[in-house]
Amino acid sequence: MNLNKLVVLIKGGGEVASGVAHRLFQAHLRVCLMEIPHPQAVSRGVTFSEAVYDNEKEIEDVTGVLVNSLSGIHRAWSGNRIPVIVDPDAKIKDALNPDVFVDAVMAKKNLGTKISDAPLVIGLGPGFRVGRDVHMVVETNNTEQLGRVILDGEAESNTGIPIAVGGLTSERVIHSNVSGLFRAVKEMGDTVSSGELVGSVGEQEIKAPLGGVIRALIRDGVPVEVGTKLLEIDPVAGEDICYCIRARIRAISGGVLEAILRRFNV
Repeated sequence: MNLNKLVVLIKGGGEVASGVAHRLFQAHLRVCLMEIPHPQAVSRGVTFSEAVYDNEKEIEDVTGVLVNSLSGIHRAWSGNRIPVIVDPDAKIKDALNPDVFVDAVMAKKNLGTKISDAPLVIGLGPGFRVGRDVHMVVETNNTEQLGRVILDGEAESNTGIPIAVGGLTSERVIHSNVSGLFRAVKEMGDTVSSGELVGSVGEQEIKAPLGGVIRALIRDGVPVEVGTKLLEIDPVAGEDICYCIRARIRAISGGVLEAILRRFNV
C-alpha cells in the first residue's frame, strides 16, 4: 500500500494527540485531528487544539488549521497543513473512511472507540484492550516501556505523577479545586516567583507553586471543573521550552508510527 495515501483520523487535539499528528504529518501521512468545542489544553504551545480558538496553530514548522467540512479537510491537505475539526462524536469518520483511527484523548478509559472504526485502530494509554477495543495499544506511562507497541493486553495503569523536572513532580503542577471561569493574569512563558498570582477561578486565586517559567497554562476565559489542570511550572528551563515537543511525546508518537508500519508496510 502507498503509505503516503494513508488517512489517519486522530481523536483529540491535546499535547499527545498533537505530537502524534506532527510525527505522522512529517512522515507524509494524511492526518486529521478531531477536537471538542472548547478544548482545555494546558500545554498550548504544542497543541493543535489552539486552532479551534485562533483558526490556526503552528508547532515546530507544522501548521494546523481549523476546518468544518470534508472539503475543508482536503483543502488543508492540499495546502500542506493538518486539518483540525470540531467533531467530538467522530461523525466525520464515516465520510473520511480512515485507514487508521487513533484515540489520543488520554482519558484513561475508552469513551466510545470501537475496533471496527478503521482497518487499524490504536489506543494510547490505559483503558483499551487489544482485540476488544483496538488492534494495538501504545504505552504512555513514563517508564522503560514508554512508546512500546502492545499487541496483547493493555497499557500500564496511570500513576498520576507528572514527569520530574529539576527533581520535582507534583509540586510543579496546579489543578483547580473549584469550578468556574479561569482568568489569567500571567501568560505562558512568563517567569514567576513562588506564590506569585497567576490567575483565578471564580473567587479562588491561583498562585505559582514555585519559581520558574510557566511552561503550561490553560487559556484565559475557559470554564474549568474541579480537578482540571491549570498550570505547570518548569523550574530550570527558559521560555523556549513552552514551544518544544517533549521527549515523552516523541516516544509515544514514534510508537504510533511503528504500529502503522507494522500493519501497512508489508
